[in-house]
Amino acid sequence: MNIDRFTVPTLTSAPTGTTNSYLVGDLLIDPAARTDILDAAAKRTAHAAVTHTHPDHVGALAEYADSHTVWALSGHEDRFEDATGIQPDETFSDGDTLRGITVLETPGHAPDHVAFCTESAAICGDLVMAENSVFVGGDGADMAAYLDSLERMCDLDFETLYPGHGDPITTPKERLDWLIEHRLERERRVLRAVEAGNQEVGTIRDAAYEKDLSGVEDLASLTVETHLEKLASEDAIEWDGEHASV
Repeated sequence: MNIDRFTVPTLTSAPTGTTNSYLVGDLLIDPAARTDILDAAAKRTAHAAVTHTHPDHVGALAEYADSHTVWALSGHEDRFEDATGIQPDETFSDGDTLRGITVLETPGHAPDHVAFCTESAAICGDLVMAENSVFVGGDGADMAAYLDSLERMCDLDFETLYPGHGDPITTPKERLDWLIEHRLERERRVLRAVEAGNQEVGTIRDAAYEKDLSGVEDLASLTVETHLEKLASEDAIEWDGEHASV
């Protein structure tokens, strides 16, 4: 099945400054913002869906709604409407086939995150990027769920991953393995920081990151909080939302 990618300038925290929209058959995925090229592509489709409802993935969805059947993940209709300003026409669930494409739930980066899968490829939103790690923090993020989603995607052994930002990934297992280890190493650093007596997010963050965080301190802090929540759920630490301890 042919997958067409359209790179759309958006207000995104991704280093690319763009979001990828995709056309597969008559399904438009992640209409991030209107451009002449995406408008022309949208005319060839009758259905629209998103990998998740972060603003940089849904920006043009409402404007295409009148000419498309709009789909959303079942159980997350309220979140979908809050993000897009429209109600979905139809819903799908994990494992459903939508216009010949299989839906795979991949929560973690967002609670309503999904991938759209063909036999050999997956359009995977913000589950993975080719050049950077993925931000997992705030807005319902769940680090344990994110790691589970990475493992699930790895087990499916796709030939190509089409991310929400940046170029296609032609060595999926290698990239997914790197992301899993990257996240687990960050978790180990966070745990060591707490074991060393750091209690507040800022000091834990500074101990866990051995690099200049100028301009991204807030994102790093949110990531640390998500790691702390995971560690607390596993009884590795105590965490009350403000202070951590062992």
